[in-house]
Amino acid sequence: MTPLIMRQGRLAPWLYLLPALFIMLIFIVYPTLNTIYLSFLDASSSQSAATNCVPGDSCWGAFENYHYALTNPDMVTALRNNALWLLVMVPGTVIGGLVFAVLADRVRYESLAKSIIFMPMAISFIGAGIIWRFVYYIETGSGEQIGLLNAVLVALGAPPQAFLSNPAINNFALMLVGVWLWAGFCMTILSAAIKGLSAEVLEAARVDGASEWQLFFRIMLPLILPTVTVVITTMVINVLKIFDIVFVMTGGNYGTEVIANRMFKLIVTDTGRSMAIAVILIILTIPIMIINIRRFRQQEAIR
Repeated sequence: MTPLIMRQGRLAPWLYLLPALFIMLIFIVYPTLNTIYLSFLDASSSQSAATNCVPGDSCWGAFENYHYALTNPDMVTALRNNALWLLVMVPGTVIGGLVFAVLADRVRYESLAKSIIFMPMAISFIGAGIIWRFVYYIETGSGEQIGLLNAVLVALGAPPQAFLSNPAINNFALMLVGVWLWAGFCMTILSAAIKGLSAEVLEAARVDGASEWQLFFRIMLPLILPTVTVVITTMVINVLKIFDIVFVMTGGNYGTEVIANRMFKLIVTDTGRSMAIAVILIILTIPIMIINIRRFRQQEAIR
């Protein structure tokens, strides 16, 4: 083989990859690097945020914007709420999707049931937020309750509840909307994994006397665990950057602030702090991405 042919053989793959690499450079690498650069600037994006530190205040020098992002009371609330979303919404969507996938697999009208459950994913998150604002609406005057949930409560003789302004329940009310939206997505992925299980293995377990509970927890769940892990990590990333639901339904008020919504609020008034929050959000998602990549490589190695 001549050197020219060998050189062409080495260059050919890169020529195919070049358009994709160029697009990644323009739309992923450059914006990320620019975001990091802007995170060290002040509100006007013209000088270092460290130069605006008030004498006597606790400043981190060049990292003043990050000091704000980690210690400001509004940001502390946002970080705490995102952690709460992770603890509630991720298990809620994954468990709900798994239950729907198993149950829908055993009914004659499976396609119809799955279509109904998946339907919320066809609605924009902004539209879903508006719909649920009407569901949670409370009439504070003497008029009739027109919000669905409060109308039901009043009909049952219970007092109406301020679902979106009561700090004790409003975060959970928002999470319910998130579960309603994403459970169908989880169901679709997990249902495909269940469909891929060997019918012979499941039938052999039934013949050996395994109950349906034993069949699920000891055979089906271990076999689809890699898919469950991928769904969990995907949902963790989605929850970390949750924005639409909070923005539409409460605007981050009444103790419902989250990281992405706080970043959006500051993008115009204080670009540096907003970009510092964006960098923190990127850092939080990197470990989850690494887990997904390692899991994918393990699956490829098995194949």
